[in-house]
Amino acid sequence: MYILPLYNITVLPNAVTYLHTAAFKKSTGQAAAAGDRVVLLPTKTEKSEAFDAADFYPFAVTGEVGEPDTNGFAEIRTEHRVHVDEASILPDGRIRLSLSRADETGDLSPEEDREKCEALKKELLAFSQRYEWAPAARYLLSFAENLNALISILSPFMELTAEERFGLLRESDARTRAERIEEILYEWIEMAKLSGEGNEQREAETKKAYREAAIKKQIAYLQQELDELHPENVTELRDLETRLAKTPLNEIARKEAQRVLQRMKNEGERSQEYAMLFDYLDFLLGLPWKKEAARAIGLDEARSVLERDHYGLKKVKDRVIQQIAVLNLKKTQSGSILCFVGAPGTGKTSVCKSIADALGRKYVRVSLGGVRDEAEIRGHRRTYIGAMPGRILNAVSKAGVSNPVLVLDEIDKLSVSYNGDPAAALLEALDPEQNGTFTDHYLNAPFDLSDVFFICTANSLDTVPAPLLDRMEVISFTGYTETEKYQIAVRHLLPKALGRAGLSPGQIAIGEEALRSVITDYTMEAGVRGLKKALDALCRTAAVRLAEGNGETLTVTGEDLRDLLDRRPIRHTAAGKAQPPGVATGLAWTEAGGDVLYIETLFTKGSGKVTVTGQLGDVMKESVQIAVSLVKAMYPDKAELFERNDLHIHVPDGAVPKDGPSAGITLTTALSSLVTGHTVSPSLAMTGEVSLRGVVSPIGGLPEKLMAAKRAGISKVLIPAENEADLADVAEEVKNSLTIVPVSTVAEVLEQTVPGDTPAALT
Repeated sequence: MYILPLYNITVLPNAVTYLHTAAFKKSTGQAAAAGDRVVLLPTKTEKSEAFDAADFYPFAVTGEVGEPDTNGFAEIRTEHRVHVDEASILPDGRIRLSLSRADETGDLSPEEDREKCEALKKELLAFSQRYEWAPAARYLLSFAENLNALISILSPFMELTAEERFGLLRESDARTRAERIEEILYEWIEMAKLSGEGNEQREAETKKAYREAAIKKQIAYLQQELDELHPENVTELRDLETRLAKTPLNEIARKEAQRVLQRMKNEGERSQEYAMLFDYLDFLLGLPWKKEAARAIGLDEARSVLERDHYGLKKVKDRVIQQIAVLNLKKTQSGSILCFVGAPGTGKTSVCKSIADALGRKYVRVSLGGVRDEAEIRGHRRTYIGAMPGRILNAVSKAGVSNPVLVLDEIDKLSVSYNGDPAAALLEALDPEQNGTFTDHYLNAPFDLSDVFFICTANSLDTVPAPLLDRMEVISFTGYTETEKYQIAVRHLLPKALGRAGLSPGQIAIGEEALRSVITDYTMEAGVRGLKKALDALCRTAAVRLAEGNGETLTVTGEDLRDLLDRRPIRHTAAGKAQPPGVATGLAWTEAGGDVLYIETLFTKGSGKVTVTGQLGDVMKESVQIAVSLVKAMYPDKAELFERNDLHIHVPDGAVPKDGPSAGITLTTALSSLVTGHTVSPSLAMTGEVSLRGVVSPIGGLPEKLMAAKRAGISKVLIPAENEADLADVAEEVKNSLTIVPVSTVAEVLEQTVPGDTPAALT
């Protein structure tokens, strides 16, 4: 008798089980032969070899092997339940069992068992035909003669655990086992029905989805044909759908656009929000989401464009060429954020236009003067009535490309209000590490600004917040010299003025002397904006005279300027002749490009009171106090002058406010001149701050101050030694006309200004 260990196979007495002869041979070591006696022994776990005695259940079934069929399956007809009294494993791996017969109890007759089996077979056959059950199972059903055989045949198709299968074999009561078999089979049928119904429902839904997709595709195709035949009848929604399909949005923007479009469809054109939703979607789809390909820019071509449009500005042009070279090498669209700083009319905005021409890009400008609302930069949220996108995205949308040259003009004119800080809102846009995902409140989706070439302009950096300034590279625009202004007028301003007035070059003749007089006597500025206005006025006057028939050409001389411009010449501060003690000449930076500043001091009878006039700011008032203390320390023998007299310090012009850290050495020199009685040469000017230790500190605006000295006829200028490197930014024309002396201490200053009386050393 052979022992066949079986796992997860239902074995019951008086039933039929089919096993492949290969499994039989693997377990017994011999091929199955008809008539062999076997013991079908259920196991707790699935093992192929090396069984333990604890792996076997305590009940088994005996049976007889039938003739194998052509497919290699042998029928095993089971007979009786047996109890495994003892199980052991021999050294060679064979299994030894001690068995005893386990008789069944119960009053289930064979006829009743057969009737229950036939009823279940009918249910199973009907179920199998409806749900296309396995053909092999339907075939085997015909061999089931009782309930035991029925569940044994179907067990390979059922999901029963080893414990559930053994539970049927362990049951000794035939009726109880039959009831349990019926319960298992009916439960399995119902579960299979539910599964089949679920599959049918899923299949129906899948077919419905496929059909719906096919219908939509056909509708879209037909709608496209109609749109092409009658483009004038395309609806707004259809147009938005078409644009949405063609626009290369990012994932977040596409989801937002689809959501808004679906909302427009659901609410209809009569909805109160339809117009707002349409404006939003139209703006979103109008943005240049497609990135422009980087292209190489010829440096020679870019340099020729800059030279063609502007005269001078060598430092600025060199920096722009460097930026273009970096863009070519890195194959990128944008680089450092540039900030052009300089007086009005020095060409900041016009240089930006030339940069756009040199790069071959669109130019767009955003004026920030007076902006005090954060929403002007980042947009309004769409929950507000009249919501609009921010100025940056609006400018990019108008440009129509993802890589324009975007100029943020007058960035120093931003202000703060209860609506937020617009300068703080610019931090994300001007940070190359963040602007790739710039999010406008109105758009509510990230937009890539990394390809935008940002350029900022400002007249002064005093009001620009430090975090914003840290994101930019500052390039200073110094004022133009008289020679540069003359060349700019001849090459650019005068031809444009003739065009605006409708004149040809031969209809007005402005001599060199007259043009230089316009520059020096009728304008006072660092840039050329006032010069442009003066030339426009001359051309308009010429146009009137020519229109009245008073000749074909208007010749302008220096004597004619006062009448033609209808203004008096500007009174420039010039180096005076002899000056009394107590007067020194300083240099001041102004937005007009710098000016000469006289500081006057005077003792009057009194008790040591110090009076300061001339609308001085807090910084200059502190410079006065430092200068007074220094002079007292350097000339201790003159201390009684300060005790017996009142000191009056005046800085003309009295109506002009003045402030800044650069008047220290001028105040000290004026006071030293006053107490020593030595006059200071009127052709000598100075600029620099001073400390209580007598150290001369550096200042700003040196190019503008030196140009003012040249214009005033000054021949010698004292500057802080630490500013000597700044002379590289000063025009050669200015440097050649001045004697520039760097100084480090007050003692060096006084050696140049009031020689003769040696001041006491400062300790």
